[in-house]
Amino acid sequence: MYKVVYLEQVEADLKKLDKPVIRKILDRVEKYLAQDPKGIGKPLKGEFQGYWRYRWGDYRVIYKISEKEILIAVLRIAHRKSVYEQ
Repeated sequence: MYKVVYLEQVEADLKKLDKPVIRKILDRVEKYLAQDPKGIGKPLKGEFQGYWRYRWGDYRVIYKISEKEILIAVLRIAHRKSVYEQ
């Protein structure tokens, strides 16, 4: 099982979402993404190469996997229309 850490931007992202959505997304990240981040997610391409995304409905979780540290660093959690901005 991977350890999941959330970067500062995620806190700002979550403030923009409804509480039930936040609970469901974080629950799925901790239960499923932490178990198999490559099996449940998809690698990103282009300027985002090296990062992964997990899709839940209209929302995306953008993360980076560190196999050496057995760690998932979550960079963004946002609606699909705005998650790749910034």
